[in-house]
Amino acid sequence: MATALFTHADALDHVTPEGHPERVARIEHLLHALAGLDLVRETAPEATEAHLRLCHPQRYIDRIRSAVPDSGQFQLDADTWLSSGSFRAGLRGAGAAIAAVDMVLGGQVANAFCAMRPPGHHAETETPMGFCLFGNVAIAAKLALEAHGLARVAVVDFDVHHGNGTQDLLWDEARSLFIGSHQMPLWPGTGGVEDRGEHDNVLNLPLPPGSGGSEMRSVWTPALSRIRDFQPELLIISAGFDAHQDDPLAQLEWNVDDFRWITRELCDLAADVCDGRVVSCLEGGYDLGALSTSGKAHVEILMEAGQ
Repeated sequence: MATALFTHADALDHVTPEGHPERVARIEHLLHALAGLDLVRETAPEATEAHLRLCHPQRYIDRIRSAVPDSGQFQLDADTWLSSGSFRAGLRGAGAAIAAVDMVLGGQVANAFCAMRPPGHHAETETPMGFCLFGNVAIAAKLALEAHGLARVAVVDFDVHHGNGTQDLLWDEARSLFIGSHQMPLWPGTGGVEDRGEHDNVLNLPLPPGSGGSEMRSVWTPALSRIRDFQPELLIISAGFDAHQDDPLAQLEWNVDDFRWITRELCDLAADVCDGRVVSCLEGGYDLGALSTSGKAHVEILMEAGQ
């Protein structure tokens, strides 16, 4: 079987101010790095509002839509901006995750990677933040549970920033397991080990600034056993590449081989517990070179796993 790549040119129409780290060039550089790979290339559809309502109330969706400017940019908070194409790009980001779940669970491909922006794992139930508008991976997890009838879905997040939005959106979902590593202390300041979820379905793996691959492996190895015990029927990944040592927004010291390791471990686990069914969605990564090399390595491991 093959690996699908979901993307859309609308990702380029979410325009942030000059100097903003979450910029159009991120997708341009990543897609250039993936250009020579033998992937099933799919057009990301727009999510419907019914899809968004799996995690966000209609009043929140309406608020984001109404804030979109006709031209220029509108600032939602200190970090999160809208341009005229942002709402459509947000719909495509959620739609990519949804379509990837449909395709993987339908057996058309082994696994999938969604190369879209804006990212999603900081968007809470009614709060856009951290460059994010909609909770893409949480929406995809909810869709797998509600529309496909799965009994258990695991979401893992190795972005350098805590996936506070995903944690919020899945906090009371007993059929989900959310596990994430992140630097601490670091924005958004959440993700302590005391956070357990309403059904003991949250596990945070904070890492100190300056730590590298060995420390990452030491926390993820037992966490992988926790996922295995949960026996998910689908694994969804929030794939942020900002834990790389070259990233300007954090101080972890991962390298490309560390991203290969965590991807391979997750794919091997998925092969054992859920027929290899993995959907991965781009989150952070703000050094363009590190994003390109690490993102390509991540996708190459997905491809090896899907063969």
